[in-house]
Amino acid sequence: MKKPNSAANSQDIGLACINTIRALSMDAIEAASSGHPGAPLGMAPAAYSLWNNFMDHNPKNPMWPDRDRFVLSAGHASMMLYAVLYLTGYDLGLDDIKDFRQYGSRTPGHPEAGHTPGVEITTGPLGQGIASAVGMAMAERHLAAVFNRPGHDIVDHFTYVMCGDGDLMEGISQEAASLAGHLGLGKLICVYDDNNISIEGSTDITFTEDVSQRFSACGWQVLEVTDGNDLARIDKVVKEARNDTARPSLIVMRTHIAYGSPNKQGSADAHGAPLGEEEVRLTKQFLGCPADSLFCVPDEALVHMRKAVEKGKNAESEWNKRFAAYKKEYPEPAQAFLQRMEKRLPRGWDSDIPVFDPGQGSVATRKASGSVLNAIAGRLPELIGGSADLAPSNKTIINGAGDFQKDAYDGRNIRFGVREHVMGAILNGMWLHGGVRPFGGTFLVFSDYMRPAIRLAALMQAPAIYVFTHDSLAVGEDGPTHQPVEHLAALRAIPNLHVIRPADANETAEAWKMAVTATDHPTALILSRQGLEVFDRNKLAPAREVEKGAYVISDSPGKPDMLILSTGSEVALAVEAQKILDQKGKSARVVSMPCWEQFDKMPRDYKEQVLPVDVPVRLAVEAGISQGWEKYTGSCGAMMGVSGFGASGKGARVLAEYGFTVENVVEKALELLEKN
Repeated sequence: MKKPNSAANSQDIGLACINTIRALSMDAIEAASSGHPGAPLGMAPAAYSLWNNFMDHNPKNPMWPDRDRFVLSAGHASMMLYAVLYLTGYDLGLDDIKDFRQYGSRTPGHPEAGHTPGVEITTGPLGQGIASAVGMAMAERHLAAVFNRPGHDIVDHFTYVMCGDGDLMEGISQEAASLAGHLGLGKLICVYDDNNISIEGSTDITFTEDVSQRFSACGWQVLEVTDGNDLARIDKVVKEARNDTARPSLIVMRTHIAYGSPNKQGSADAHGAPLGEEEVRLTKQFLGCPADSLFCVPDEALVHMRKAVEKGKNAESEWNKRFAAYKKEYPEPAQAFLQRMEKRLPRGWDSDIPVFDPGQGSVATRKASGSVLNAIAGRLPELIGGSADLAPSNKTIINGAGDFQKDAYDGRNIRFGVREHVMGAILNGMWLHGGVRPFGGTFLVFSDYMRPAIRLAALMQAPAIYVFTHDSLAVGEDGPTHQPVEHLAALRAIPNLHVIRPADANETAEAWKMAVTATDHPTALILSRQGLEVFDRNKLAPAREVEKGAYVISDSPGKPDMLILSTGSEVALAVEAQKILDQKGKSARVVSMPCWEQFDKMPRDYKEQVLPVDVPVRLAVEAGISQGWEKYTGSCGAMMGVSGFGASGKGARVLAEYGFTVENVVEKALELLEKN
């Protein structure tokens, strides 16, 4: 192992800063007895180059609109990012560094958006970061196309992402690379930590493809740095990447995991465990850092990196001047830009949402959703999205809005292709970038492909909108591979995700209102393929009650003998069954429960008003597995659902074969009443 010129010998301030990042990372990981020292030691020069020499960012205002975005896709290298944020002057102190990975600290094990100043997005599951960065780059290009004017570039920034071998092994990274290359996202720059090590050892045992050719084939500019410690080469290559604005750039950077560690450099042992006290001391000696000092920050390194504060203020000040000139010449677009970046809805955004008439016959909720989407899109220009190659079926096309393509970034219809994985992550990146309100659609059964990104959206409180259609056995002839049975339960299991399954077209309109006004959670709209009756709201409760999550849609006179709880297409069965039960002298209350999560947030008095404690006989009816319904049915209740997979056949026939008929609901209700 060749030793570099130390900071003490060369007086190289850049090297002093780099080694300070390395030392802080080692010390914090050692103090926590937990963490990943290998990547910070290897990638510190690249991090220093980006944050000190290239990125426009303001530590004192981390959210100014035209800042460069940075995504650490290899989130296990979080301590490197925290060290950089501290050294460059963000609201993060040395005590926060010392508190790494401790309960309640601002320096968690993997970066979390909204938790640590300067962290743009939550990363951890490998591949999600690079995919979300594509979304950020797409948002930047869209906003630039919509708002920039000749001589007035108010949107003009880069998205940088750091990833490792693990990120590029995950399938989502290929989807991301393919789409980013197709779209020509030239403001996206990815630095790939090519250290040939994963947890199980050398990547020779699993990952021998030519990554450079792979990305080149996808339309990326590929650049190489053969020595990850060559700061001059790193700077040169980043400049080249920035100069090619027609293609995204991949910088393949050959590094050594745990660089400088005499006994662990190049070893998988350095990936996910502290080096050990003695090894840290030896590594510091090699790097020219004070070997026996903990959390040592040389004055010259801190002073140098804290110049980012003044540079950041100046960068934002210059942008403010440009924006002031823009606002003077283009006042209306300027106001619209600020409204978008502040995530404020324009007045009257929902004024064109249709009210569906019972006289128009049955309407599939996916079709109603398409009508509502277009009504909203006409007054909410930041609404942008598409489908995973299913737009005609999902009804997710915004009419007349054009396609988002490399020659038309102002288009609002995103053609994600058959790429559900990356679609979910892109929605996260777009929302966190700001200025757009993203949505994405696919069949409900394929929400499995999106689950990691949906989970992260819920964790980040990012209100992405998912349009999931073909919601039950009624999918029919495509058979059990396309008929979701466990998916409602699986989505409901994700904390902070609101799952809304409307019962008719007007409930669908209300569901869209809930999704668009959400500020701290994503929303999954669960929609039917088959036509559903449009309820006569003169006879039933108004559809606006959907905003409460659950409501009494139809009641019998007097105290009910039982409750029938349902969602989606099965609500109509419950309403018809109620009429027959009434004729048989049994009083039933029908409760539409489109969104459990919203209902659970309601005051106790309201919940008991809808689900009276003294009416314990309850039947839940939903074309899915029973998991979760026990919370509402209680010890005297039952669930009429699906216990296995579906079957191929006409949708109506499959539903009937599985018991979803009015007659069977009546029979199950009478059995339950007799039992109790």
